[in-house]
Amino acid sequence: MSGRHTWIRSLHDVGLAAWFGGSLMGAVGLNGAAEDEGGTGETSARIASSGWAKWAPVNAAALGAHLFGGGGLLAVNAHRVAAQQGVAASTAAKTVVTAAALAATAYARVLGKKVELASSRDPQDHEKAARHPVDIDQARRQLTWAQWAVPALTGCLVVLNALHGEQQRPAEQLHGMWERARSATPLIH
Repeated sequence: MSGRHTWIRSLHDVGLAAWFGGSLMGAVGLNGAAEDEGGTGETSARIASSGWAKWAPVNAAALGAHLFGGGGLLAVNAHRVAAQQGVAASTAAKTVVTAAALAATAYARVLGKKVELASSRDPQDHEKAARHPVDIDQARRQLTWAQWAVPALTGCLVVLNALHGEQQRPAEQLHGMWERARSATPLIH
């Protein structure tokens, strides 16, 4: 990597840290506290929904920072992706896992909004929920799975990020580029 790209790397890493940490804390702490304090399923859902709704703008900013930083890192490391053996594969894996984490995050938000509207005390929310009826118990079960999928997938991104860091070591770059060149050149007998 030529030069420093601290700002881009920071956006990427801080965005991922907030996405992972916020989703894990929400699944463990927020949902657990809502169950402990709610008393009923509807009250627990209302408490958890309120917390998740407050987190949504911060999470959106974290996602934006991570994606912007990731795009920037891909741009400044394009030569390594092309020339260093193993980097293209780890980049492809990271792209697939990022897409899955984004899909899980979006799905969790859609389900969360449905649960929020169905458990709200606001008559306008009940009207909105009535326009799009939902089996609240099924939505809660699916939401539980989706909310655990996000920290699982973003945790995988943390591991892949560590792999990319290891691949940037000078010895790894030299070895990877040598292996790429060797595999691309036909053997001469």
